[in-house]
Amino acid sequence: MSGLGAPHHPHRAEDLCAAGRELYERALREGHIPAAAVDVPCLVDSGLLHPALDDPGRLEPVAPVVALHRLLRTAEERIAEERRREAQLTEEFEPLIRIDGRWTESAADIPALRLLDGNARINSAITEAMAEAGKEVLCVQPYTARKAAAVRPLTRQRDQALLDRGGRIRTIYQHTLRHAPDIIAYQEQLNGDHEVRTLDQVTDRLIVVDGRIAFLPANADGTLALEVRQPALLRHFVTTFDRLWHLATPMYPKAVQTPSLGGVTPRQRAIAALLTEGHTDAVIAERLGMNVRTARLHIAKLAATLGSESRAQLGYLIARSGVLDPDR
Repeated sequence: MSGLGAPHHPHRAEDLCAAGRELYERALREGHIPAAAVDVPCLVDSGLLHPALDDPGRLEPVAPVVALHRLLRTAEERIAEERRREAQLTEEFEPLIRIDGRWTESAADIPALRLLDGNARINSAITEAMAEAGKEVLCVQPYTARKAAAVRPLTRQRDQALLDRGGRIRTIYQHTLRHAPDIIAYQEQLNGDHEVRTLDQVTDRLIVVDGRIAFLPANADGTLALEVRQPALLRHFVTTFDRLWHLATPMYPKAVQTPSLGGVTPRQRAIAALLTEGHTDAVIAERLGMNVRTARLHIAKLAATLGSESRAQLGYLIARSGVLDPDR
C-alpha cells in the first residue's frame, strides 16, 4: 500500500473496487487492520470499516450482512428519490408537451426511410398506414393484376374502410387494364369517392397515404419495399402523381375513350412512339403492360394500316403519317 497520500478512487462509495475488497477481506480474516494501511476511502465511506473504540488507529470490519442491509437501504432511498424526480419532471413538462402538440413519439423516433422485407410485412405496414388515413390515398398500379389477386380481399377491406371514413382514393393503371374484368369488378364493389384513370405507360408501383407516408418497390420482384416518411420525397411523389393524373384518361366511374386517328388506335400510337425510340418488342410489351405476343400483334396491325412491309420501313411510315403529331 502506498499510504494516505494515494489518490481518491473515482467511484461511488457502495461500488467496492478490487483494492477495497482485498482490504475488507483482510480485515474480516484478521479482525482489524491499521488505519494507516487504508488508502481506499470507499471502505470507510461505505461503512465497511469503522474505528475501534479502544484504539482509533485501528479499523474493524462491519459484519457483511449488516453492511449489505445498509447499502441496500441506501440504494432504495436513491431509487425513490429518482422516481420523485421523474414525477416532478413529468409534471413540469406535461403542459409544455400539450402546447407543442407532440406526445411521446417524436418525428425523430420514426425513420424517414425504412426497408420492409417480405410480402407479409409490406402488406401489414400498408394496412397500418391505411387504418390511420382519413384524407386521400394515391396509387400507381402497373401491370400486376395476377399478383394483386391474392391480396385483393385485404386490399378491398382497407380501401372500403377509408372510403367509409370519408376518404378518397385515386388510382392510375395502364391502358391495357381498361377492360380487365377483375379490375372493373373491383371498382364496382367499392362504395365511395374513388376514381381510376389510365396511361399508356406508368411509373413503378407507388402508394401515398395522406401525403405523409409512401410505399414503393425496392427490388425487381416486389419482395422488398421502401417506406418513405421524408417530407421532400413525399411532396415529389404527390406532385408527380398529380401531373400523371392530369395526363391520364378517365376509366372509372365514367370512362372516356380516346378516338382512333387515321385507323390507328391509341394503343397502336403508344407502340408507334416506342418503335421510333428503337425499343425491342420485349421492352415495348413490358412498358405497356402486355405480353410480347400481344405487342407483336399490335405491331403487325399497325404495319398493315400504314402499308409497311418491314420494320425499317415501319419507322419511316410512322414519322411520315403524322400519327404521333400531338396536334392531331
